[in-house]
Amino acid sequence: MNERKITVENYSRLEKFFNPIDFDAAKWVSTAKNAGMKYITLITRHHDGFSMWDTKYSDFNIMNTPYKKDIVKMMADECHKQGIKLYLYYSLLDWRREDYPHETGKTGQSSGRKGHGDYASYLAFMKNQLTELLTNYGEIGGIWFDGHWDQTAPEGAADRSSRIDWKYNEIYGLIHKLQPQCMIGNNHHLSPFSGEDFQMFEQDLPGENKSGLSFQEASAKVPLEACVTMNGTWGFNITDNNYKSKEELIQTLVKASSLGANLLLNIGPMPNGEIQPEFLTRLNLMGEWLKVYGESIYGTQAGYIKLQDWGSITTKGNKVFVHVFKSQPAITLSSFPAKKIKKAYMLNGGKPVKYTAAKDQLTLSANFNNDEVDNVVVMEIE
Repeated sequence: MNERKITVENYSRLEKFFNPIDFDAAKWVSTAKNAGMKYITLITRHHDGFSMWDTKYSDFNIMNTPYKKDIVKMMADECHKQGIKLYLYYSLLDWRREDYPHETGKTGQSSGRKGHGDYASYLAFMKNQLTELLTNYGEIGGIWFDGHWDQTAPEGAADRSSRIDWKYNEIYGLIHKLQPQCMIGNNHHLSPFSGEDFQMFEQDLPGENKSGLSFQEASAKVPLEACVTMNGTWGFNITDNNYKSKEELIQTLVKASSLGANLLLNIGPMPNGEIQPEFLTRLNLMGEWLKVYGESIYGTQAGYIKLQDWGSITTKGNKVFVHVFKSQPAITLSSFPAKKIKKAYMLNGGKPVKYTAAKDQLTLSANFNNDEVDNVVVMEIE
């Protein structure tokens, strides 16, 4: 809508064509679980202002389409049934509503709005919708906000203070009042604000800035999340065939874990509500890999060294998992954090791995003759 400079009047016509007749919540959730995912983040309302649930506070919603079904309810019910946490994405900006402070926004300037923004009115609208989402759909794991950046200077600018007071204390206070356990994250591309429970990085790993959006430092105080696409776009794009390989996706997952972050892997469903086969294939491959190597990912902490050319490290309890992406004669780990090494072995199959230790330096045999995208060596330490 923003990129193609579509007016509100013209964009509204799409409501009559929205009909994802092949959407199957049970398949979506089971696909996520089989891929090894532990939570799902569902878009409830994006920047175009379209609400994917039966809301009382906007007529531009899924119940007024030919589909006429509450997708948020179907997904929430299925997540609770299958035992996977549900997070909800909610846009702070709106390219449709007159009361959003569009005069000071850097996007949505071609939507044809002529009125003046009224943030008090818009804030009340958001709080009403958030109350619906946190009251009518059972336990919600977290709220994933996006759009703060619409009211700031571009990423990388010296001053990225907001042009409006979002009154996050009211918004975050409402969320934690309705569901105290509900986590809050805000994709503002800045350090976490007061009241936020996790920090996300868009199309980047923590500490990297390949996207040009991630100038912020990774927080040491809250959990981290890297959100990336499986090709080059967030939504369904029939011409985007730039799919990431199994190797790239698995190594991105490992790198995120090695930096102490979760990986949020994006799926842009097709207009009929199905997940496209290229995504399903890659999700299945990741799920199969995690069945073997999940111990080196789930519940781990960041490695004691940064990402290396050869791979990375995750840790859990008395185990150090050395992830070797590139086979080579040997890997030397300086300042290895253990007084004694009990044993070293391959996570897949348990075959012993040769090593030598001298003072605080460990040298590990890493000449693997196989086609694994990640050879994981387990070091049991004391």
